Amino acid sequence: MFKSVKDMAEAVASVATVAGDAITVTQGAALSADVIDRLAWTAAFGASPEIKGAARWIIRSVAAAAGIRPASIHDLYIAMGQGKAGGFTVPAINVRAMGYDTARAVIRAATKLNAGAFIFEIARSEIGYTEQRPHEYASILFAAALREGFTGPLFIQGDHVQTNAKKYNSPEREKELETLRGLIREEIAAGFYNIDIDTSTLVDLDKPTLVEQQEVNVSLAADFAAYIRSVEPAGVTVSIGGEIGEVGGKNSDIHELHCYMDGINAKLKERGIIVGISKISVQTGTAHGGFINADGTVRKDVAIDLDALQELSTAARTYGMGGAVQHGASTLPLEAFDAFPRVGACEIHLATDFQNMVYDHPEFPAALKAEMYAWLQEHATEERKPKDTEEQFLYKARKKAIGPFKRQLWGMPAANRDAIGASLEERFTRLMTLLKIDGTAAPVKQFVTVPHVPLTLDSEVKAAAGIITADERKAEGLAD
Repeated sequence: MFKSVKDMAEAVASVATVAGDAITVTQGAALSADVIDRLAWTAAFGASPEIKGAARWIIRSVAAAAGIRPASIHDLYIAMGQGKAGGFTVPAINVRAMGYDTARAVIRAATKLNAGAFIFEIARSEIGYTEQRPHEYASILFAAALREGFTGPLFIQGDHVQTNAKKYNSPEREKELETLRGLIREEIAAGFYNIDIDTSTLVDLDKPTLVEQQEVNVSLAADFAAYIRSVEPAGVTVSIGGEIGEVGGKNSDIHELHCYMDGINAKLKERGIIVGISKISVQTGTAHGGFINADGTVRKDVAIDLDALQELSTAARTYGMGGAVQHGASTLPLEAFDAFPRVGACEIHLATDFQNMVYDHPEFPAALKAEMYAWLQEHATEERKPKDTEEQFLYKARKKAIGPFKRQLWGMPAANRDAIGASLEERFTRLMTLLKIDGTAAPVKQFVTVPHVPLTLDSEVKAAAGIITADERKAEGLAD
């Protein structure tokens, strides 16, 4: 880890000149592996906002000079909706544990396959329990891309920018909405040019008609979409996703999709918004985190309604979108994944299985796992349901230990991290192949415009001063 901005400036002097709040990069991809590793560690664990922010600024600046910049996948999805691209399903990968090593494994897999159509994402709830605010998360992804010699745009997504139904239906409503607007501003400033609005928590299936059931969901989604359009940088069209039904509940149907799309398009038109959403999330039988057996193992016999997913994806493209989005799928058996491109799903969200692979890997230190589980017994009691077995509780709760033990996870011996990273790379490679994103660097290059949005040291330092609040640590919400 670097202890001062001066130390960082000296370490990168062979490729960049740092002078105050200005940086000039001469050789974008020529930093040594050791320097990139130290910059990534400093970006996450630097001793002050000034040091963390400077590390993030240097990483982002050097990456940009190497052709690695944040981008929106919007135009690729529109091309898919028009039949100009397709035949693949874009994996959206939530990076939780061992953030830098996990991101490196994703990048290595994508590079081997010449894949460009993949997304890194983090949900509102994950920001708290993994202790990764947007600017930090983005900088670690760019460090990983630099470290592995990747070139091209990175698609970074705010997953489940989600309304808390309890807070919305209380005197805290406006505070909840402003919190979400604040998160949107923070994510866009960090380079999250893909945002999934999730107001599906407010769908009321007790109402007598579809329009009434979806009314609040549609109105709020339109409000947030309009807000995103008002704050997105010049030259950027953020890819916005909507959601018609909360995953884990009732399966979605074609009538709900039409009701939602007709409603949101009308409300966007009322607000003067020309460019709407590019994809729509649906429920077809999965659950976030998977279905858990009494012994803490994950059920593999989950029945997905592929006919419904195909029908919903086809209908989505009639509205000019890329298709439907499948959530909560990472714990499905591998042989299930080649079905998603076959039925036209444009995107699939994957998270929990990669966390499981880290925790359950034979090279994960047993003493560290025991310490994390002991911490959960004391600090994650809100995750325990009355009928849960001990194994079910620990499985569901262990995501909450990732943030408090982040430094220990990053600091595991290199041999352990390398072994876990190799297993993750193998899994990512297999999933990407099944989802048919090999070779998608070409359509990304054809359809995606990569913006040049200025980077400033001041903005990174200010963002680095942000903390994970107590509310965020305890946040309840979905993440795949």
